[in-house]
Amino acid sequence: MSRLIVISNRVSVPTAEQPGAQGGLAVALTAALREADGIWFGWSGETGETGDLKFETYDGVTSATIDLPEQDVEEYYDGYANRTLWPLFHYRLGLTEFERDFQGGYERVNRVFGEVIGPHILPDDLIWVHDYHMIPLGWVLRQRGLTNRLGFFLHIPWPPTRLLTALPEHRRLVEALFAYDVVGFQTDEWLETFHDYVVREMGGSIGEDGHITVGGRTIRAIACPIGIDAQEFIASASSPGAMATHARMVESSIGRSLIVGVDRLDYSKGLEERFNGYQRYLETRPDAHSNVYLLQVAPPSRGTVQSYQDIRAQLDALSGRINGAFADIDWVPLRYVNQGFPRDVLAGVYRAARIGLVTPLRDGMNLVAKEYVAAQDPENPGVLILSQFAGAAAQLDGALLVNPYSPDDIADAIERALLMSREERIARWKPMFQNVRDQDVVWWRKRFTDSLMNA
Repeated sequence: MSRLIVISNRVSVPTAEQPGAQGGLAVALTAALREADGIWFGWSGETGETGDLKFETYDGVTSATIDLPEQDVEEYYDGYANRTLWPLFHYRLGLTEFERDFQGGYERVNRVFGEVIGPHILPDDLIWVHDYHMIPLGWVLRQRGLTNRLGFFLHIPWPPTRLLTALPEHRRLVEALFAYDVVGFQTDEWLETFHDYVVREMGGSIGEDGHITVGGRTIRAIACPIGIDAQEFIASASSPGAMATHARMVESSIGRSLIVGVDRLDYSKGLEERFNGYQRYLETRPDAHSNVYLLQVAPPSRGTVQSYQDIRAQLDALSGRINGAFADIDWVPLRYVNQGFPRDVLAGVYRAARIGLVTPLRDGMNLVAKEYVAAQDPENPGVLILSQFAGAAAQLDGALLVNPYSPDDIADAIERALLMSREERIARWKPMFQNVRDQDVVWWRKRFTDSLMNA
């Protein structure tokens, strides 16, 4: 049996210090690594001179990490990955920074990864590279002479051709993907935009069963939507911790309907637009004020990047204005919390919420939407309000789809969700739940690795 080699920017395997610090993606990949005696390679998250890989094995899973010099972190991670590719791939050209040093650092770090990891790869290993930080890595490994099956999965959207061509050396970036045997995208939409670029800019041709040919190289590109660890999350919604949290939320709500949003603090998540939509609801439905409140959980991220500092300041100010304008002596319309919570606590909050409000401006998938669905009480489920620009919208068609840029659209959806009958809520929830349960993170992992094995 071939070993599975996973390579990503950061490593999420369990350790002795953090045995349970894993999300659904890490759970699925570590299970596969355990079965295949594999290794997860990545950056340690620490700065320092890049030396030998640091190996650690815990609970049958091996990780191998390297440190990166401060300049590499600035140019590769804070720079090209998060100030160039991330905003561009999320359709935010105005926030995209084009710096030649960023690109140089990005390619340099990918070469370092290839040089450090390459000697540890055996001839029949199956190699799976993850996300936008590592696009050139397959090309680096091929240059080192590796002939292994190489797969790449993009967790974020793929931008339209005209947007991508704003990127200096854009063709160089896309050509690197043709070093892989299988390239995976979250949705058919992102796959189709990739096809469009290949045909228009590279003169490629699209064949059957996802095969794409450019020059003498043919790869397979597939849509492979990621899921959550559904069984675990469904079980966690009935755990003691979740039940205690549910009881706390019901008690603190005092009969009011809870709307919940849970997002990393990021401009792609549409938090400012969400607050504006909620404000429009409050402005246009004064009789409903004391019957509803919004809980927004938004742990900070990428605090060294200026655009993330700006969005935090904007949300701090906007949440204060909303509460200042609408709060009463016994009611606060918006609870805004800048910290994260354990999965069982979130499951309890989701179950207590009449509405899950998920309004990204652009998102590769959005697993919060799937977690909200998984956590619901089958006899009395809440309503998912979901941005039409989230990848999850293609699967969760029982949600109320909204244009997150329109405050009126969000406000109307909130009113409709609050007035929706129990029978309609159940009818909408059931097929979404079946999709979340059946196309979970294990299904996603097997679909991709099976495609790669057959490449």
